[in-house]
Amino acid sequence: MRLQNKVAIITGAGSGIGKATALLFAKEGAKVVVANRREDKGQATVEEIKKQGGEAFFVKTDVSIWEDVSNMVEKTIEKYGKIDILINNAGVVRFSPFDKTTEEDWNYILNINLKGVFYTIKKTIPYMINQGKGKIVNIASIAGLVGFEQIGPYCASKGGVIALTRQAALEYAKNKININCIAPGVIRTEMTGMLEDKQQLMFYQSQTPYPRLGEGDDIGYLALYLASDESDFVTGQTFVADGGWTIK
Repeated sequence: MRLQNKVAIITGAGSGIGKATALLFAKEGAKVVVANRREDKGQATVEEIKKQGGEAFFVKTDVSIWEDVSNMVEKTIEKYGKIDILINNAGVVRFSPFDKTTEEDWNYILNINLKGVFYTIKKTIPYMINQGKGKIVNIASIAGLVGFEQIGPYCASKGGVIALTRQAALEYAKNKININCIAPGVIRTEMTGMLEDKQQLMFYQSQTPYPRLGEGDDIGYLALYLASDESDFVTGQTFVADGGWTIK
């Protein structure tokens, strides 16, 4: 197993990409810390991991709140004594034209999607430095690379995650801490609930050269590589997994 005895914190692990990644990491031998705002969703992921024979526990976490992030990390250290892997997956989106976007919308999205990544890295890095190694994977989006209508703050937040990834990777490469980023395309998750709209579904499919949309495991397997020892010489990179959306 590729993550045998590794300890992995995964934020937003109650659904979508985070849940798929948590289940996959547990199958690969990781002890998974399921961090999520909604307790029911987070506990459900823990139960699924346990049913498949894996090990996990839940910590209620809003990554935009420093005290929650501190509690998440401290509970992980208390239980396992180390943090090998951090997957920054928690994220939100709201839809509105740029000129109709409120300050509350902007703050809500940027606080979770970007400040939350800053908080988790800031709190986790000292433990990884002491361990002499660590893997951090930030989940951004192709919306951080190209424009999308009606999600301006989301695009800004994900572009910020990509830039933050490069900067943090540069600062901590000397400590053997690999920090990389994944930019998914359109993935079937609760966040992309608009895929239930047939017109939206047809549009997204038409923009994706590969003949299907993405699934959570498509991102989970890429995160698995970046979290494993196989990627030790890879850092500061953004890996696009979008079925070819951005190559057009």
